[in-house]
Amino acid sequence: MHLHLNVSSLDRHQKFWTLLGGTIVRIGTSPAEIVKFPNVLIFMTPRAPTGGTKGTSVNHIAFAVPNIRAMVDTVKAGGYPIVTRGELPAAQEVEDDLAYIANQQNTVAFVMGPDDTKVEFIEVKGPATSIAMHHIHFASPQVDEMRAWYVKVFGAKPGMRGSFQSADLPGVNLSWSPTIAGVDGTEGRALDRVGFEVKDLENFCQTLEDMGFTVERPCTKVPALNTSIAFIRDPWGTCIELTDGLGLRS
Repeated sequence: MHLHLNVSSLDRHQKFWTLLGGTIVRIGTSPAEIVKFPNVLIFMTPRAPTGGTKGTSVNHIAFAVPNIRAMVDTVKAGGYPIVTRGELPAAQEVEDDLAYIANQQNTVAFVMGPDDTKVEFIEVKGPATSIAMHHIHFASPQVDEMRAWYVKVFGAKPGMRGSFQSADLPGVNLSWSPTIAGVDGTEGRALDRVGFEVKDLENFCQTLEDMGFTVERPCTKVPALNTSIAFIRDPWGTCIELTDGLGLRS
């Protein structure tokens, strides 16, 4: 999968994402600034965002790490604020920036990256890599409806992740938290859009249109990336990019 950020400073974001363990790469002849993790590409567009991730339909993104203490110490040493206490309910115990979530049997922490890009770390013992994309965490006043939409459109497998309603796609979990307040769409914010790789994009777009959805820029070829691309939005304003052939090439 891939994520697309609006960034006020490429240098600041490159420093942050490479500190986490990403690698700066080029794909084809694209001039895009890209950071690669084992299972996700992060594209960075030099454009000041209109706000951070909080308050949008995508509240934060989460990475699995084998040693959360080491990761938190690393990002703190890099000067980034650990916001674990402020991002969890008051009843949740937080000790030395870490919180053990009993119903998930995992320890978590939160950091606020550049441009108020909220990132969660979740400790998962024994992965083959030092860091990997774990989940996308949505916020919605209509959790049931939003999860059902992703199940219907993308074939995500519904389930639970601890107390969170969730759904699984290959390589990534989608999780939902309820919110009373409305949420803004993602376009223009720090996390501008999420990206999913699909097989046979042209047929997939036709299926979406047959279901009554509007597909933006359907199946446009992007030679620099050697892929086709299309856009769709969920009913809560999440901008979603669809690609066919992008993968995780470097």
